[in-house]
Amino acid sequence: MAIAKSFEQELANMDWDHQRMQLFGVNASSVEAAIAKAQRGQRLALHDFQALISPAAADYLETMAQLSQQITQQRFGKTQQLYIPLYLSNLCSNICSYCGFSMENKIRRKTLDMSELEDELLAIKDWGFEHILLVTGESERRVGMDYFRQVLPKVKQHFSHLSMEVQPLEKKEYQELQSLGLDAVLVYQETYHRAHYAQVHVKGKKSDFNYRLDTAERLGEVGMKKIGLGVLLGLSDWRVDSYYLAMHLQYLQKRYWRSKFSISFPRLRPCETGFQPRSLIDERQLLQLICAYRLFQPDVDISLSTRESAHFRDNVIALGVTTMSAFSSTQPGGYAQNSQQSLEQFSIDDNRTPNQVVAAIQKAGYQAVWKDWDSHL
Repeated sequence: MAIAKSFEQELANMDWDHQRMQLFGVNASSVEAAIAKAQRGQRLALHDFQALISPAAADYLETMAQLSQQITQQRFGKTQQLYIPLYLSNLCSNICSYCGFSMENKIRRKTLDMSELEDELLAIKDWGFEHILLVTGESERRVGMDYFRQVLPKVKQHFSHLSMEVQPLEKKEYQELQSLGLDAVLVYQETYHRAHYAQVHVKGKKSDFNYRLDTAERLGEVGMKKIGLGVLLGLSDWRVDSYYLAMHLQYLQKRYWRSKFSISFPRLRPCETGFQPRSLIDERQLLQLICAYRLFQPDVDISLSTRESAHFRDNVIALGVTTMSAFSSTQPGGYAQNSQQSLEQFSIDDNRTPNQVVAAIQKAGYQAVWKDWDSHL
């Protein structure tokens, strides 16, 4: 079948309610057929993934987890890649109902200057990290390309792998950031449900659903080494959103096969807004989702953040996850300074030090990997 000219066009042909009915109509035989294909080493189709995230698959979680562990070890070995997010700024020009950085929230705003940035980088470097994720609110005027041009060269002096999770940019801007050492970009659609998206993205450039949706394609067109995708679990029905994300991933892989891809599973966490999730997903269901993605995409990088509890993270080390954040602070200046808690974007759950996270990884029989790859390779 011919690939659509853009994922926006493909999405326009999909009906959310119809997909939800299909998901909740899956029977046990479809789940068993999907698992059997994975056991034979066959590539799973989207309808197989649909079966694995359906309510009917809940009774097969142990089998899925065992198979996910086996496939992950075959592809990635017994390793966990570690990274740390560095929040550069909590300035934001958007009003988003679920986010602590939302423009309407009365919190103290902070953007790191170059001296403060250097302090943060040195503090992080002392813990052993080589993989850093730069995060900001979305404020193009104050924290845009002029700011990034100052920041990236300084970061690259200290770290071998640099990722960013900032506002969507144009192709020429991504190309320039690549020349400054950018390796990967994370851009989450938050939800693929247009009406729900509009309800929670009230004001600002982020309210443009299509522009955000097209970001991954702009990244693919400039040949970004890695593109990170995800949905904010809880904004809409998590099963349907996850199915659309799988469809988006498959579309991008076919078209931009030179890029690597990662999947993240951020669940809504408490923040300044007091926003309540539309759709709850518990830890058992989150594990089901992780295993389903591993069976569907054996080679994709699966990331789990400190939004989740230490107990949960420790228990899924061997079950499909390949990358973990450690010792995260969502406050600008949160590593080298004693920042106020009111600066947080959201509350985190796993507050352990890097050494404690490494100890947990080793206890599970895995190796913690600090460095991803060398820039000259």
